[in-house]
Parts: sequence; structure tokens; C-alpha cells
Amino acid sequence: MSGITNQTDIKIKAPGFGGLQSKKRTKMIFDIVSFTCIVIISALVLLPIYWIFRSSLMGSLDIFLWPPSFLPMGTINPVEWQWENYIIRPTSYDFWRYLGNSLTISVPCVIFGTSTAISCGYAFARLQFRGKRFLFALCVGSMLMPAAVTLVPLYMAWTAIGVVDSYLPLILPFLCGGGAFNIFLLRQFIRTIPKELDEAAKIDGAGYFRTLVSIIVPSIKSAIIVVSLLIFITTWNDLLQQLIYIHSRENYTMVLGLTAFFGTFKADFAGMFAATMLTIIPCLTIYILGQRYFVEGIVMTGMKN
Repeated sequence: MSGITNQTDIKIKAPGFGGLQSKKRTKMIFDIVSFTCIVIISALVLLPIYWIFRSSLMGSLDIFLWPPSFLPMGTINPVEWQWENYIIRPTSYDFWRYLGNSLTISVPCVIFGTSTAISCGYAFARLQFRGKRFLFALCVGSMLMPAAVTLVPLYMAWTAIGVVDSYLPLILPFLCGGGAFNIFLLRQFIRTIPKELDEAAKIDGAGYFRTLVSIIVPSIKSAIIVVSLLIFITTWNDLLQQLIYIHSRENYTMVLGLTAFFGTFKADFAGMFAATMLTIIPCLTIYILGQRYFVEGIVMTGMKN
């Protein structure tokens, strides 16, 4: 009877062992397919950046060769990469002046936008006041409004004040919460923090401001970094607003400075691509330094505890 029992056990366990192997094989195939898809998508995302870098090291005529050459000494239309394209004269692209002007806009926008977004998000998440739901719905609903709708009224208002051809029209709007999406993002993060911490701080005699600074802000550090990154990248690449409000060449930012490579009778495409690559580097560096917090902030948005 024991022999029969053992054989029966073997017959019962064998299919389970085979199923386990099948699950492992299926998981391995799924991982390989997923990894392949990720590599392909990553290559498609990085292709434009590589294309800019590749074009910045060619002559203006070599850029338009067909079929295009992806490598400097490829088998099809081989070209020699010209590193001297990055020696850009201040007369065509004043890199350091434009960099300082861009930082003059982006840094205050990050400081003002992040701090006011924290205050607004805390008010919507924790404070109780009349009309809170209506104001929050109005704030979130403003994200559905295209920016072009408010472009003409805002330009007329700034012109009437007399601050056109300065950085004030680009900086002052960030004193009003830093954008509806930033307020929404921080509000969702603050709601994930247990209210018991606020109550404990209140018992210890802490007010709203002390609770915000000592408890809320350290707990949402990743979300604050995400908001700062988004504001910096938005203001750095905001060509439309800068093109409208900045007129003097000495006030040009790095984005506006790229227009200097296009003249009436000639266009320096190689120099433009080199300057574009220099314009991308600050944003790319800051994003690489804060990507861990950026991913964490997006993934954890709205999750409880």
C-alpha cells in the first residue's frame, strides 16, 4: 500500500512540477519581449537627441545628404565630424549671456512657483474653508483651457502696465500657485500623509505654518522635486512666451538665441544644431540628477499611506 501511495504522490506532483517549469518559461519569454520593447522605445526616444548631436558635427550641406549617414565614417555617404562647430562666436550665439538670461527667468520661477504651489496644495488638502471644493474644481478645470485663449488678454494687460520687453511677465505668474497641475500634484501627495501627524503637531502647539514646514514638506520631498523639475523645464523651453515678451537681443534666452542662425539669405544649420545641443545640456543634466525623485513622485501620486 505504501508503494502505491508513493506512486500516486509522484503522479500527482509531476504535473505540478511541469506547470511550474511552464510558468517560468512563460515569465522568461514575457521578460525578454518586455525588455526588447523597452529597448526599442528607448531608442526611438533617444534618436532625436542623437540626430541633433550628429547634425551638430557636420557641415551645413552634409546634413541634407540622402540617404543620411548615422555614423561619421559609415558605408553610405561617409562624412568627417567637425568638432569645431561647437566653437560658437558671441556675435552669432552669445552662450554665456543667454545662459544667464535663461537662469534669471527659470530660477525665480522655480522658487516662486514651488513655494506657492506647496501653500495652495496644503490649503486644499488640509484646511477647511467656504468654497474650497468650488475653487479646487475651478483650479483643476483651468488645465482644460488652452494657453492660446489667454495669450492676447495677458499681453494687453502686461502692455498696459508697461513691463513688456522684460522678464516680469514670465516670472510674476508663478507667484499664483505655479500652475494648476502643480497644485493638484502636491495636493494629492499631502492627502496621502496621515492626519494624525497634524493632530499630534497641533497638540504640541504647532500652528498651520509650523506643521507645513516641519511635517508636510519633509514628507513630500519627492513631489516638491518633481514640481521644481517641471517648472524649470517648462520655463526653460517656453519659446512662445519669451518670443512675445522679449524684444531686445541683449535680453534673449538660450531658446531665443537659436533664431540668430537664420538670416535672410543664409542659414547656419550646423551652428544651430550645435547651439541646440548646448541648450539641451542644462535641462538634461538637471533631469538626470533628479530622475529618481521624478519617477517616485509620478508613481506615488494619489496613493494612500
